[in-house]
Amino acid sequence: MDPELINDCVHCGFCLPTCPTYVLWGEEMDSPRGRIHLMKQHVEGTPLTPEMAGHFDACLGCMACVTACPSGVRYDRLIEQTRAAVEREHTREPGDRAVRELVFRLFPHPRRLRALRLPLRLSGGLRRRIAPALERVNPSLAAMADLAPGPVARRIRLPRRVRAIGRRRATVGMLTGCVQGEFFPQVNAATARVLAMEGCEVVIPPAQGCCGALSLHSGRPEEAARFARRTVAAFERAGVDTVVVNAAGCGSTMKEYADLLDGAWAERAGAIRTVDLAEYLVELGPLARRHPLPLTVAYHDACHLAHAQGVRSQPRELLAAIPGLELREIAESSICCGSAGTYNLLQPEAARALGDRKAERVLATGADLLVSANPGCTMQITAAIRRSGAAPVPVAHTAQVLDASLRGLREVG
Repeated sequence: MDPELINDCVHCGFCLPTCPTYVLWGEEMDSPRGRIHLMKQHVEGTPLTPEMAGHFDACLGCMACVTACPSGVRYDRLIEQTRAAVEREHTREPGDRAVRELVFRLFPHPRRLRALRLPLRLSGGLRRRIAPALERVNPSLAAMADLAPGPVARRIRLPRRVRAIGRRRATVGMLTGCVQGEFFPQVNAATARVLAMEGCEVVIPPAQGCCGALSLHSGRPEEAARFARRTVAAFERAGVDTVVVNAAGCGSTMKEYADLLDGAWAERAGAIRTVDLAEYLVELGPLARRHPLPLTVAYHDACHLAHAQGVRSQPRELLAAIPGLELREIAESSICCGSAGTYNLLQPEAARALGDRKAERVLATGADLLVSANPGCTMQITAAIRRSGAAPVPVAHTAQVLDASLRGLREVG
């Protein structure tokens, strides 16, 4: 934990109303400035107690406080350093260790996720029925059963290269991701089509692997660095210097590669530009014709897109430019939905409360469709709406809405 970063905090309290856990519980030690106070205690010699670790674990890492802070406190760096310290110094209970081991042996590995596709397709109703029993055994297992998508879309094999339609304006790489690639392959297919229709040649390396986001955000920097080096090497071999990313958490992590890695690897990472899909399309400017899409759409700000990357206006600009589409804002849009990478698996009670809160705000818009730019948010909000008993609200990625408009489709999907 960097003492200089800690001392940047003047404890003004501007972060308090933006912090999801402070909003839920009103506890000072579960606010950013409260956690920074605990970090300072630890740096000054106080051992890392289970109570301190609990307050750090309860942080979503949503970065809303970074957006709100008038002093420029790098809470994002501090919480990553602190999580690494917790993993080094704190001895977790056996059940907690087992769940974390399961999560990190599964989710960063696309082939292992792929093996779950058929069981998930067949077990949707069963998982919902057994979730209450699992809750009594282990809340994290119950959360996994509740959150897992079903039915999972059929697998889509993307080519290594998608040619630009018409005049080629650019050549870009595309990250396929772990959860996005295996559970939401239709999002990647739509992303490649939209880029091609806007004049981009899209290069999709077949063996990308995990970008390291889940590991970095969970106090496992060495593991994250291994994934990062492999990702950098994959896109170097592909011969691209710009990589377009359609998952908020992945994009925010890849933009930090030069800080995560050392020496030559940091230089190699710095030579590749990472850019969010919406960010890139707005920079590029529209080329393909937008066909009408008569829909009311509520746009959800994924935390690692809005707060970590500062990408807020671009997705709204792209959606608002579609003829016939009405864009509606969600109340408390800056408050996290509770997904936060692995948070909804490791802190299921708090995540569920935040998910239910977000679902209520989404339903209040009366929109036909919810648009989200992160697979974790999609699963989290879908599960929360289902729990509410309200009529389902379909959730799509910005890329899918654009894809439907550019192709002149009547529905998004």
